[in-house]
Amino acid sequence: MSGTAVRLTALELRRVRDTEHHPGWALIRAENAPVAAAILGTYLAGDVRRRPAAELAELVESELDELREAGFDLPRTAHAYLAEWRAQGLLIRRAADESRTETYELTAEALGALRFLDQLRTPRQAATQSRLATISAALRSLAVDTDPDVTVRLAALEEERARLDERIARLRSGEEPVVDRAAAIERARDVVQLAEEVPADFARVRTELDGVNRSLRESILDGDTVQGRVLAEVFRGVDLIAESNAGRTFAAFAELVLDAEAGAAFADAVGQVLDREFARELSPAQRRFLRGLLPALVDASLEVQVTMAAFARSLRRFVHSQDYLSDRVLRRELTQTLAAALPAAATTRPWAPSGIELSLTSVPLASVGAIQLYDPQESEVSGDVEVHEDTEVDLDALRALARETEIDMAELRAAVNDALAFARDVTIAEVLDRHGATQGVASVVGLLALAARHGVAHPEARERVEWTSVSGVPREARIPVHTFTGRVP
Repeated sequence: MSGTAVRLTALELRRVRDTEHHPGWALIRAENAPVAAAILGTYLAGDVRRRPAAELAELVESELDELREAGFDLPRTAHAYLAEWRAQGLLIRRAADESRTETYELTAEALGALRFLDQLRTPRQAATQSRLATISAALRSLAVDTDPDVTVRLAALEEERARLDERIARLRSGEEPVVDRAAAIERARDVVQLAEEVPADFARVRTELDGVNRSLRESILDGDTVQGRVLAEVFRGVDLIAESNAGRTFAAFAELVLDAEAGAAFADAVGQVLDREFARELSPAQRRFLRGLLPALVDASLEVQVTMAAFARSLRRFVHSQDYLSDRVLRRELTQTLAAALPAAATTRPWAPSGIELSLTSVPLASVGAIQLYDPQESEVSGDVEVHEDTEVDLDALRALARETEIDMAELRAAVNDALAFARDVTIAEVLDRHGATQGVASVVGLLALAARHGVAHPEARERVEWTSVSGVPREARIPVHTFTGRVP
């Protein structure tokens, strides 16, 4: 039995090494593994998890000069090494949301490999009391919570209450000692080590969402019965990205991270721990990591939510614009061509003359002197400016105007929460004054919808909101006052 297990494990590991080209394995066995791990760990696994491509290339180039002086053989340029690390699956290159530049970030496998190498460089204690206590408590809780016998669960709760009452009595009598310094440091380091795995989880979720997005598009292009059901669900407005396993798992995690009460308690606990005397034994990097953990989790959660929303909008646009029909035809033609080429490959060489001439596309060239300059007088408007008085528009009319507009609810939630960071409560007009109506009337409708669910309405009061239409014309309307008094989940 053990021989079979060993053989299966060895075959599986060989497949991971040779077939799948696992990025973590590629990093560890690379010729310049120390250089790659040092550079990527410093610039993409610390406080900053994503950098613009040009900035990272400049940083890598400067580090390569220093490393060459230290005796490392590094004949290639920074761009060449970045391309190599990306081909090995260590880096992900994405388009930046706020600009036309590209960014680099580490994959989940690369983060796991870097964490393993860091443990080799600075080995931790193999088994600690706090870690064993955490495992024991988790197992005990799992065993009790999954027991179908109610009496067993009640007995466990009563036993826990008795232990708490006994501890309270000891505290009141002064017999309960404070955790000693060594145990406190041990527990703090275990917390840091556990929390360091979270960034890799976020990277893995984004990779899974990429895979879900690709698989859904492939399903739509295949066009059989099962894939037709996917297409029908998109037409019905079902968010298949959010309904996937990765989407549901992340939604549960994000709900916990973005909870205002839980976040405040988390930040307060971090502050108290770092103010303790024993926290001075932690390294500066560990203290900085703990202090910035919650903001980093919130930012990463919002970033993944934006990615999910972008995938969902792109998928809906792909379906509703009928682009999938032309892509489906192209896919079918390519499949038929490959099927026809397969038997011909046995008798015909790729370089054999076919007798067919193809006209290659080219970029048209023109003289700079042929460019016509813009004359502002040609667009000069004559006549008096027409002034429109404020008019009151009801919610149904606004919704009708924005019916064909996709509202970015994630952006609006972030705008409301950002405004609440500077005031106890804000109105829709105050949110728009701070962030603007980036989608025109759709932003107003979206804020009204959020306020209807998470705000307080004041039907007797009115306020004026302003936006710019798609054609660039300033618009304004008077709407009922709605007040946001807490963070919008």
